[in-house]
Amino acid sequence: MNLTTGASVPELLALDNIRNQLIRLEDTIIFSLIERAQFARNKRIYEAGAFETEMGSKGRLLDWFIQETECFHAKARRYTSPDEHPFTRRELLPTPVLVPMEFPTLLHPPAASHPSVNVNDRILDFYVTHIVPGITKDADDGNYGSSATRDVEVLQALSRRIHFGMFVSESKFQSAPADFIPHIVAKPPNKDALAALITKPAVEARLLARLANKAKVYGCEMDADGHVIEDTATRIDIQAVVGLYRDWVIPLTKDVEVDYLVHRLDGVAPSQIHEWMRRG
Repeated sequence: MNLTTGASVPELLALDNIRNQLIRLEDTIIFSLIERAQFARNKRIYEAGAFETEMGSKGRLLDWFIQETECFHAKARRYTSPDEHPFTRRELLPTPVLVPMEFPTLLHPPAASHPSVNVNDRILDFYVTHIVPGITKDADDGNYGSSATRDVEVLQALSRRIHFGMFVSESKFQSAPADFIPHIVAKPPNKDALAALITKPAVEARLLARLANKAKVYGCEMDADGHVIEDTATRIDIQAVVGLYRDWVIPLTKDVEVDYLVHRLDGVAPSQIHEWMRRG
């Protein structure tokens, strides 16, 4: 999300604006998956100690790639933006070299007792365990650096997409806070009711259909004149892309949205909550 365009907070949090951002991220994710799929699985990247001689540690090459990449990006102030969430613990990242920018306050500030939502550990786990085997050939072609570079690109795009759920939750909360408040203040919070408020089955169905079409078009082969070559295999498994969203991206985004909503009233004055309910 470009937060420096001068747009107002209501404009930035408008669902149409957020949906446009999510659709653009679909393109980024699909193209990144296509780039990763050109290389073999190269399991050594994900095995602890496989590069102990080269790295001087028993960690995984992928984890090393992630941290080294994010250290560089942190110096360029990437993780000062509210829509970016590093996989590396923030205390291990360097301070920005560039002067941090000032961003509008779009999300409810996290309480000290409940830090900002971050599900990157789960994203990394399902990507390595399920996504990579689904889009690559079970072989080793020696392209470890290239494969890990593409892995980092996919992971960063997935992280942005999934954590965008917080902006979706904030937008929906602001449009009708009285719908959410009773389920937030319940003891314990009614997570199922909150999930029901943010779930739109028809929207999800259109999303999956759109993804299948995009994967088919983006992954097709074309001749020198730009015409689709029929009866050729696509460069990405279409069902793997659809399954990625259906089985992982959508459910995990909902978890992010609900977790954000559960703590949406932390630190909010009772008078403000009463006013929201009165208006509702």
